Amino acid sequence: MLDTFSAGPAQSGAAQLGWTGVVRFLHLAPRAFLPMRAAESITLVAGRGIEGDRYMVGREEGFYSHKPEEGRQVTLFELETLIALKRDAGIELGPEEHRRNVTVEGVPLNHLVGRRFWLGETLLEATRLSVPCRHIEEITGKAIFDPLINRSGLNCRILQGGTVRLGDTVRNAA
Repeated sequence: MLDTFSAGPAQSGAAQLGWTGVVRFLHLAPRAFLPMRAAESITLVAGRGIEGDRYMVGREEGFYSHKPEEGRQVTLFELETLIALKRDAGIELGPEEHRRNVTVEGVPLNHLVGRRFWLGETLLEATRLSVPCRHIEEITGKAIFDPLINRSGLNCRILQGGTVRLGDTVRNAA
């Protein structure tokens, strides 16, 4: 869970972000408009993506599929966002509906861009926030774009592959 800031080395006077989270849900997107498939584990392949996911299967057609962006290899989302959407906007959004691969709890995703961290036995580097696009409303049939716009996911490059399982820890690499 989030420790906010812990004191860094006394000589530098710098603060370091310290936190630990947990993997709550895992999903694969076999195609752009097909439903997400829940999984108990997923396999991340360094430099390629997630086994069975749309960007590793082959040529995908649809929104943003033409972009060969490494940062899309795995996308994380916060469980706390699902709770906030229900509380603040009255919108119940399931973990399969936000269209990200990994739902985590206790991880400060918006602070991780440019940082490396461990997801189970895999090492990731956060490349950018994953802002939702309007077609998510078509897929879910819910007016979620506006309430979701400031509650982003996190796109990550896979540096060291392996298996990620439900209940695995998410922790900083420092």
